[in-house]
Amino acid sequence: MTINLIADVLVASLLVATIVTCFILTRRIERLKADEAGMRQTVGALITATDNAERAIAGLKSTLGDCDRTLEERLRTAERYAADLAAQVEAGQAVMERIGQIVSAATLVGAKEAPVEAPAAPAPVSRLESAAQSAAAIRARAARRLEEQAA
Repeated sequence: MTINLIADVLVASLLVATIVTCFILTRRIERLKADEAGMRQTVGALITATDNAERAIAGLKSTLGDCDRTLEERLRTAERYAADLAAQVEAGQAVMERIGQIVSAATLVGAKEAPVEAPAAPAPVSRLESAAQSAAAIRARAARRLEEQAA
């Protein structure tokens, strides 16, 4: 009977060890399942973040295309304005040269008409001298305007 009793005690102790081992394994499995749920949540959050990033990248590409087109259009407009301004400056310089020629011619004609002896009373201003003075004033105004436009 002692052998039976020893065998029963041995079987009982093995059953207790099996139960403890099963209990420990159950706890580990529960922790793994909890970790699995956490991982699923993490993976879901990563997928959502990836989708948001892809949408944001698509939006940025669209915005970049719009900016590129707008910048290109503005550059073309600026080039047209620059060409127009250059043409206007050239036209202004041509007008200035003509006015300068008129003033020079008027000064030369005025000097030829002036008498050698100066009269005692101030001589009336001739039409040619008046035109020369007006031309000089116009030239000065045109030069100021060109400098203002250039600035």
